Amino acid sequence: MNNAKAKHILILCYSYSGQTSSLLRKLTEGLERQQVKVSIEKLSPNKTIRFPFGDIPTTLKMMLITFFRKRVPIAELSEKCNREYDLIILAGPTWSYHPSGPVLSLFDRDGSRLFKGRTVIPFISCRGYWRAHWYGLRQKLRKCGATIPNLIVFTHPTKEPWRTIGVFLKLAGKNPEQSRLMKKVYSKYGHGTDQLVEAKRFGELLGQALSQGTSLTELNFKTPSAMP
Repeated sequence: MNNAKAKHILILCYSYSGQTSSLLRKLTEGLERQQVKVSIEKLSPNKTIRFPFGDIPTTLKMMLITFFRKRVPIAELSEKCNREYDLIILAGPTWSYHPSGPVLSLFDRDGSRLFKGRTVIPFISCRGYWRAHWYGLRQKLRKCGATIPNLIVFTHPTKEPWRTIGVFLKLAGKNPEQSRLMKKVYSKYGHGTDQLVEAKRFGELLGQALSQGTSLTELNFKTPSAMP
């Protein structure tokens, strides 16, 4: 590919427990295999958010305040966010059915400047309940003047109710995947190896579509591996 015509993507992301970051690393590998240049900007909270929270009362408190969309102030973005890109991927986890506090702060402070006239694909990593997150994010992006051609969602593969119970215990500082009672129904926190492989494939599909100038809307990201 002629480097003068190479596409350039900005990934704006926040990852609390590292699950979003692990998926994005593979997505980036796929994009770069298609000769797409990737710049990454990580949202950095002004105060460190502990993972795990460490106990049940703190976990319950955080679940409540994030349900009401508490903002988490973030550091200023770097200069690279002011450049022109062929696509922005806005990535982060679901917090109590909503975008994370750092992402909400990003919209409050920088949303109109960052997203007006831009093409944006949201990338959601979550336990399983992503729709309210998506609807809220889509509304905010549209209000900022962004075009949203598609959506990428990865949900934890463990079945309910063990998925919710396991995530709660993990946030509370327990290790459910090592518990005699839980490990048979909750073998791993977060996303599986096959989902990392799928994230890389998604990157290749997205990079190929960008490079060839084909529709991003037609790409199928709603696969059994991503959303089991």
